Amino acid sequence: MPELPEVETTCRGVRPHVEGRVLTGLAVRNPRLRQPVPPALAEEVCGRSLVRVWRRAKYLVFDFGNGSVIVHLGMSGSLRVIDPDEPAGVHDHVDFVFGDRALRLRDPRRFGLVVWQQGAAEMHPLLASLGPEPLGDAFDGECLYRLSRGLRAPVKHVLMDSHRVVGVGNIYASESLFRARIHPLEQAGRIGLARYQRLAEAVRATLSAAIEAGGSTLRDFVGGDGQPGYFQQQYFVYGRDGEACRVCSTPVERLVSGQRASFFCPQCQRRGR
Repeated sequence: MPELPEVETTCRGVRPHVEGRVLTGLAVRNPRLRQPVPPALAEEVCGRSLVRVWRRAKYLVFDFGNGSVIVHLGMSGSLRVIDPDEPAGVHDHVDFVFGDRALRLRDPRRFGLVVWQQGAAEMHPLLASLGPEPLGDAFDGECLYRLSRGLRAPVKHVLMDSHRVVGVGNIYASESLFRARIHPLEQAGRIGLARYQRLAEAVRATLSAAIEAGGSTLRDFVGGDGQPGYFQQQYFVYGRDGEACRVCSTPVERLVSGQRASFFCPQCQRRGR
């Protein structure tokens, strides 16, 4: 699934091509996504200028002034800038046309979303209860320390809980915990402030590096310019079970918790360290 760096990469890629331009057409070839595309969406947005393109968690938000189109890329979706005359494939479900260019949503598994929110996008149920942005000013070690008090859940589960902090999916949680030298199954409520400060810095560094590299190649993910991401070439632990740790040469291990695979170095990420 595209995570925060992939969505941010897409946001930055499409923004200069469409922001400030008038939406001249909307083509919905298949409305049957995770939720149906609103049948009256064209009436809300066609002929209006796109005021702003921004990201909240793993959602792309297209603000048209009277309301916002909120897009989620699902498990394998992509949103690319194309020539509006480019022939559509079987998995190309929605085109947002801005004169001589268009944004095309391709979603082979149809787990994505295109929804409409009248007024402020932040009031939509998908966004209203989300936690702080890990690259925002409200996120730091003290934030992680406060939200983890009394929690017995593993720290990796807490880090991936979008109601506590958004956008840190499985890959980037594993990589951030390695950088912070924290075991993924360490009980969240037992981790002190100093280690949470280290973890917050690691989350920021990991996500920033991933954005700089254009994200990761996840199934058929590509950015807004159609190019794949390359952060997977920098992984310390994710998907590297059995291979030597890049820091200490100890073999990386894999475990499953909460039905998700976690990767860690048993030497660099000893519990209670």
